[in-house]
Amino acid sequence: MLNEALQNVTVIGASGKMGSGIALLLLQEMTRLDLEQGFKEVASQKQLNLVDRNQEALDGLKAYLSKQLTRYAEKVLKADAALTDLFVQKGLTIANFTLELESAKNSKMVFEAIFERLDIKTKLLLDLKEICSEETNFFSNTSSIPISVVEKEAGVEGRLIGFHFYNPPAVQKLVELISSDSTPQALQDMSMELGQRLRKVMVPSNDIAGFIGNGHFIRDGLYAISQIEELSKKVEPNEALYQINRITQDFMVRPMGIFQLIDYVGLDVFQMILNTMNTYIEDEELSSDMINMMIDQGVSGGQFHDGSQKDGFLKYENHKPVATYSLKEKKYIRFDEGDWTEKCDQELGNFSEKHFPWKALSRDAEKDVKLSTYFQSLFEMDSKGAKLAQAYLLNSKKISENLVKNSVAAHSEDVGKVLMNGFFHLYAPENEMY
Repeated sequence: MLNEALQNVTVIGASGKMGSGIALLLLQEMTRLDLEQGFKEVASQKQLNLVDRNQEALDGLKAYLSKQLTRYAEKVLKADAALTDLFVQKGLTIANFTLELESAKNSKMVFEAIFERLDIKTKLLLDLKEICSEETNFFSNTSSIPISVVEKEAGVEGRLIGFHFYNPPAVQKLVELISSDSTPQALQDMSMELGQRLRKVMVPSNDIAGFIGNGHFIRDGLYAISQIEELSKKVEPNEALYQINRITQDFMVRPMGIFQLIDYVGLDVFQMILNTMNTYIEDEELSSDMINMMIDQGVSGGQFHDGSQKDGFLKYENHKPVATYSLKEKKYIRFDEGDWTEKCDQELGNFSEKHFPWKALSRDAEKDVKLSTYFQSLFEMDSKGAKLAQAYLLNSKKISENLVKNSVAAHSEDVGKVLMNGFFHLYAPENEMY
C-alpha cells in the first residue's frame, strides 16, 4: 500500500524550512525504492511534486536537494561515484519543481507544510479536495491545531492525519503522529510505516491542541515566565530572566535555557501556539502578558534566512547570548555591563561536584548513572539555584503527569520520547532520579 502511494506524492510549501526537509526525506525514500528495484537508467515512473509560490525559492530548493542527495548516497547508501551520480540524477528526475497546485492531481499522498493558521490550512485543503481524487490522503505538519478541527472545516474527515515533523525535519528524529476519531486504522498504519522508513522515532499523540511536544514546551515556558515575575519582586527583571535561563540550562542539564529555546522557536510562534491551545483547551488559562508585551515592543525571536538567531528574550552575537531584554527599560542589558551577572551567579550558588554539562553527557554511555548521582545531590542542596531547579524539575514532572491524565499522551514514556528526541533532553520528566 505504501509503495503504491509513493508513486506520486506532493509537498505544499516545499521551499520553506519545514517543507524542504520533508521534501528531502520523501525524495530520498522514493529514489531509494527505485534503486532497490535495480534501476539502470535515469527515467522513473515516480513523481514528487514540490509546490511553492516563488520560483527563485524553488531554484534554491533544487540546489539544496542535489547536494543532500549526494551526501545521502555517499554516507547512508555507501555508493561509489558512479552510483552516487546516477542516484542524484534519478532523484532530480523524480522531483517536479512547480508553482502549480494542480500538479497534486494524481497524488495519493499530499503533505502540507504551510503557516500554522486554521483558515490558511482549511483553504488549502478545500482547494486540494477539488483537485485530488477521493483516494488521496492528506498529511498535515500542524504543531498545535487539532486535526479534528481542520478536517471538519475542510470536509476531509477520514483522509487527514497529523504528521508533525520537528525542525529541521531532515535532522530531527521525532515525528508526532496525530489521529482524530475519524482517522482510519489503515491510514495510521501506513503513516507509521512511512515514518519508520524515514528513520524517525514515531510517537502517537491524541488529538488535543498542542499535542505532546508543545503541550509540555508551552507550559514549561509559562512556568519559567511566572518564575521571572516572582523573582522580579526581589531582583531586577533582567536579572531574574538571566537566572531562570541559567537554571534551566546548567542546573537542569538541558541543551539550552528555556528562554533561548523560546527565542529559537520565536516569541511570535510561541504566542500563536499559546493562543491555539487556549482556544481549544477548556478549564485551563493559557496566556502570557509578558510574551504579548515583548511582541508589542517588536521583540519576536526566530531565525534569519541563513539560520542565525534573531534577538528575543536574549540578544545574540556569534551564536551566543550576550544580553537579556528588559521590558521596563525597553532595551537589552549586556552581560558585560558592570558585574550584575557575577552577582546573579553568586546568588544562585555553585553546582554540586557531581554536575556535568549537557554537552559532556550527551554522548556519555554512563550518562544515566551520572545524572542520577547529580540529581540526588541537587535535591540535597538548599542554595537558591538548587531550590529553583528542584521546583522547576518537579513542575516539568507535573506537566508530564497531566498530559497523561488528560489523555494527550497514552503513557509517560511517550512524553519522555518526545522530549528526549524532539528537544534533546537527556532524561524524561518522570523518572526515578528525583
